[in-house]
This record gives sequence, C-alpha cells and structure tokens, in this order.
Amino acid sequence: MINETKDDKNPFLFNLEYTINDETVGFLSYTFMYDRMEIEDIYVEEEYRRNKVASKLMDKLLLRAEELNVINITLEVDVENENAKELYKKYGFIEVALRKGYYQGSDGILMEKKIRGE
Repeated sequence: MINETKDDKNPFLFNLEYTINDETVGFLSYTFMYDRMEIEDIYVEEEYRRNKVASKLMDKLLLRAEELNVINITLEVDVENENAKELYKKYGFIEVALRKGYYQGSDGILMEKKIRGE
C-alpha cells in the first residue's frame, strides 16, 4: 500500500510511503511547487529491493504529477549510482546536466522528465 503524507515543517515537501503489514519498506520524498516536482530522495529497504517497490513509488509519483498538472519532474543522482540511473531512465528521465562535486567526492547528474509541454 502507498500512502502520501505532507511534511509538517515544509509545505512543499511530500512523502510517498510503501508499507507492507503496517511496516514502511520504502519511500519517495518529493517537493511540489507551482507546476514542478523534484524528487528529493527514494529509498527501499535492502530485503525488498528487486520487488518493484521503487517502480510502484515512481508509478504513484507520475500519477500525482498528472493529477497536479505538473510540467516536469527533476532530480539529481550520483554518477556512480547505476541502479538509480537505470530506474529513472526506465521512466523516461533524461540527463540534462552534470553537477561537478554535487555529492561529497562524486558528481551528480541532473535528470528531467517532461510531463506536459511548457
């Protein structure tokens, strides 16, 4: 089951939580401001990886983006995180810029998925 919650301290931050038997096994945090989204973090407990949890979270995010009439979704990913890059590319995200030193000791890739035309 996926539940969406809004952050108490940041009105633009939302969390999608994937639960099994009332235990959170994965989450996706995103910001939504005006007509744009940015993925802040996505995490799945190790024992639940390769069980489509991240894909189900991404599916839910894309549904929310359509409901909210979002223009695009952006994110940064570590150049060395092959699994994450593969997931994002599967969902149509493209690499748009390299951010040198974005992560401590590693570069980040800015990725974007257009939802509707600007």
